[in-house]
Amino acid sequence: MSNYHIKHLEEYYQVYRKSVRNPEAFWEEIAEEHFVWRKRWDNVLSWDFKKPEIKWFEGAKLNITENCLDRHLPTRGDKTAIIFEPNNPKEEALHITYRQLHERVCRMANVLLDHGVKKGDRVCIYLPMIPELSVALLACARIGAIHSVVFAGFSSHALATRINDSDCKLVITSDGSFRGSKSIDLKVIVDKALEGCPGVANVLVVKRTGTKINMEPARDKWLQPLLDEAYADCVAEIMDAEDPLFILYTSGSTGTPKGMVHTTAGYMVYTAYTFKNVFQYREHDVYWCTADIGWITGHSYIVYGPLANGATTLMFEGVPSYPDFGRFWDVIEKHKVNQFYTAPTAIRALAKEKLEYLEKHDLSSLKVLGSVGEPINEEAWHWYNNNVGKKNSPIVDTWWQTETGGIMITPIPYVTPTTPTYATLPFIGIQPVLMNENAKEIKGNQVDGRLCIKFPWPSIARTIWGNHDRYRDTYFTAYENMYFTGDGALRDAVGYYRITGRVDDVIIVSGHNLGTAPIEDSINEHPAVAESAIVGFPHDVKGNALYGYVILKEVGESRDRENLRKEINQQITEHVGPIAKLDKIQFVTGLPKTRSGKIMRRILRKIASNDTSNLGDTSTLLNPEIVQEIIDNAL
Repeated sequence: MSNYHIKHLEEYYQVYRKSVRNPEAFWEEIAEEHFVWRKRWDNVLSWDFKKPEIKWFEGAKLNITENCLDRHLPTRGDKTAIIFEPNNPKEEALHITYRQLHERVCRMANVLLDHGVKKGDRVCIYLPMIPELSVALLACARIGAIHSVVFAGFSSHALATRINDSDCKLVITSDGSFRGSKSIDLKVIVDKALEGCPGVANVLVVKRTGTKINMEPARDKWLQPLLDEAYADCVAEIMDAEDPLFILYTSGSTGTPKGMVHTTAGYMVYTAYTFKNVFQYREHDVYWCTADIGWITGHSYIVYGPLANGATTLMFEGVPSYPDFGRFWDVIEKHKVNQFYTAPTAIRALAKEKLEYLEKHDLSSLKVLGSVGEPINEEAWHWYNNNVGKKNSPIVDTWWQTETGGIMITPIPYVTPTTPTYATLPFIGIQPVLMNENAKEIKGNQVDGRLCIKFPWPSIARTIWGNHDRYRDTYFTAYENMYFTGDGALRDAVGYYRITGRVDDVIIVSGHNLGTAPIEDSINEHPAVAESAIVGFPHDVKGNALYGYVILKEVGESRDRENLRKEINQQITEHVGPIAKLDKIQFVTGLPKTRSGKIMRRILRKIASNDTSNLGDTSTLLNPEIVQEIIDNAL
């Protein structure tokens, strides 16, 4: 199996060189040897970043579910495909084999067909992390419908916006969801959203919480009776390589959410290949990504990447703090998890708790630890490495985006030597460059600039649904013939990359470009600090000054706040330099975050600038109530 499983650093460099010297030949070989196709491609790649237009495996015919399910049946039919770990630890975990999953997907696909869903139609999925969510994705792909998953924590307004933008004709939801000790009435949210969605003809409802709900007789149906009656086999729709597989919305820093469109063949090849190598997955491993399938991480590394490799992937319905802060460690021990992929937000939250939660569990099955969603700060990296991995399980600090479809810059465990806070080296086939403000490439090492990618990779998003101009303007106009990531990065002496944060999080203070990530890292090193966020605000002399929002580990931290401010600035001076000192430090109990754990700096910038008249839609935040609290105590 050529180049499919990289095992040594020298091999990485060899394969990487090959992949960038002749990308077409490289990806053709991967695609040919590791997937099943109904028809081979006529052309591996055609692209033009000016239009922008990218096509991989042109002319090929396939169905992604045949690669995720059918082809495994002869050899892995009885192997567990999905382990479902419910919110309540007293409820039994469910093991779904590849054969059972295939049957479930076929039944669901037939139910969709019975409700008039056909190739190219959009289906909105608004479900908690239950098996039906994975099944629904695959059932849409089976019949060529385009799935649009909306995270089941979004408001009715956010849901309606997404349903209408992609003109979905059917919604799959549940009566409710369990989240820790709470249950949430999802159907009520859907009903409210659909008041403004005339295009939705049917709603299929999964029974999960048993809550009494309103069912619109002409529109709503319970899903289970339909599945029980449906035929257990469904012929896969033959798709073109470039047919859309799904739309996934990502919030822009301005304006309406962007419906990123991912197509079938390139996405399949790239997510499968990255999964295999970034997690060094072996045949009998149990892999767990804690993300929600409502995000790209869940699409690529809970469903499609693992299943295309015939892996066992774990789906967790709950939260890390229920019934206590040992839940993650309990799940790892119970299912003997080998690869664990989570977010720095979760790591930092767990690091604040007593170590006993962790120490009473056997985590010796772990082989690889992963981090995703934002750059991991040094303190969290060491805590994760020392306590969870016991210095035996390498940490893969992965950088990628909804738009990229798959992991772009990452260590390969047991292959790439790691450095805390660095995403290290580009993945196979990825050609990153750093650009300066004058749109010139910065060559050499020990430099920093704007991170761009100069050559297409198979899983790049092809457009924004219904708005190709916005796609071009957002990603391809800043630098000619480049995909602009929107992130700043530095490249160290050995060529390792460190993501320094969104470029709109680069603050120019007295002519100095200051990335927020290194400043936040230095603040977070302070023993009293749990987390921080830095933004710029207008300053008469410096142009911009720095405003810090700081969460303390002990809410009632009794130390003199003024002294604490001095200590924090001293720490910044030592780590980053006096130029990066904060003019204002506000102690807060929380930060406004999206459900995927990203800090909404746009809101913090407005508060720091004393401009709170229009904060935009805050309803989709994980904790919208924190915004008012921060405003009330702003300096």
